[in-house]
Amino acid sequence: MTQEGPHSPPPAEVLVLQHTLEDPPGYLGRWLDARGIPWQVRCAEAGEAYPASVRGYRALAVLGGEWSANDDRPSLRQAESLIREADALGVPVIGHCLGGQLMARAWGGRVARLPQPEVGWLPMRRRDSAMARHWLGEDAQATVYQWHYDSFVTLPPGAQLLASSAACAHQAFAIGPHLAMQFHIEITPDKINEWLAHPGAVYPDAVGRYPDSVQDPARMRAATRHHQAGSEALADHIYQAWRERWAPA
Repeated sequence: MTQEGPHSPPPAEVLVLQHTLEDPPGYLGRWLDARGIPWQVRCAEAGEAYPASVRGYRALAVLGGEWSANDDRPSLRQAESLIREADALGVPVIGHCLGGQLMARAWGGRVARLPQPEVGWLPMRRRDSAMARHWLGEDAQATVYQWHYDSFVTLPPGAQLLASSAACAHQAFAIGPHLAMQFHIEITPDKINEWLAHPGAVYPDAVGRYPDSVQDPARMRAATRHHQAGSEALADHIYQAWRERWAPA
C-alpha cells in the first residue's frame, strides 16, 4: 500500500476507515470500483495507521465493527478527530453502524447500549421530510441489515433524524453534507456468512431473548436471499446522494 508523506497529495479520492478485520468495505468497495473512483482503505486492527489528515480527499467513509464506540482505543479517537476535521474542511462523511456512532460522538451526541439489540434484516421507517427523502429515497419503509447492540441515543446538535425502527429510535441522521447510519447498507452475503461463523459471545443469548429483533442464522440467511437486492438498490441511492456532495475533482 502506498504511504503518503506529510506534504504529498492523497493516493485516492475517498478514504475508508476500517476498524476490524471482519468488517471490510463490502458493497461500498464494489460501488466505488464500478464508477472508477480511486479509494484507499486503512484497517486499524491490521495495524495500518489512519492518515494524520483528510485534507485533499473528496470524501470520507467510516465502517462498522464489533467494538463499542465508547471503547478506549486510540484508533477510535483518531477516527473522531478525522471526522471533525472533515466537517471543518467540507469533506462529506458517511458512517456505517460503528462509523455512524463515531460521527455522533465526534459532534456532541451520545452512544449507549440499547434495551433491545437488532441483528438481521429488519424494517426501518423513513421520516417524512425532504432531507430524509434525499438520502433514503421515496419509499417510506425499507428492510435493512442490522447488527448492533449500541446506538446513537442522543443526536448531535443540529442533526436531522432521518429514520427509525421499532427497537432503535435513531437509525440515521444527517448533519451538513454528512450521513450517519446505524444499519449496514454496505452489507454483502459474504460479510453475513463471516459474521455468522464468528458471531461473538452475546449473539446466541440474544437470539433466544429477543426473537422479534434478533434473527437466528436460518432466518437471516433466508432473509438475505429475499432482501439483498433491495439493500443494494438503496445503497446505490445513498452512495450517489453522498457523492453529489463531494467537492469537484
